[in-house]
Amino acid sequence: MLKIRNLTAAVALASISFIGTASAQTLSYADAVTKLADDCGTDIQKLCKGLNLGGGRIATCLQQNSAKVSPACKGTLSTVFQSIGQRQRAQMSYEQVCQRDMTKSCSGVKGDGFVLACLMTKKRVSAECKQVITDAGWR
Repeated sequence: MLKIRNLTAAVALASISFIGTASAQTLSYADAVTKLADDCGTDIQKLCKGLNLGGGRIATCLQQNSAKVSPACKGTLSTVFQSIGQRQRAQMSYEQVCQRDMTKSCSGVKGDGFVLACLMTKKRVSAECKQVITDAGWR
């Protein structure tokens, strides 16, 4: 089982460039790997047996064998990669989205972690800022 989790982790991390958008709350990386292990482990063992981890080899293998990949795995790959992409975009855009709230509510606070903690405790933070913090996985 550990081998399957390692393989699916490699798929998750190597395939981030294939990510689209999603509207639901994002999955944690640990939850994403678990979901991939549960839904794609059999496909990875059957179709990609013996491949070394890293370098996108497993993601490439699954793409090359997409006709043989189970529907459950295909759905999970899409969902997981969309969620990871959304999480990464939220983490990258957090400062821009929350800039007004940081200036208004946490202007004297120094340090990224302290500013984030300040925003999370304030009641009057914009819905957009709250959402980007949630999507980034920080709430």
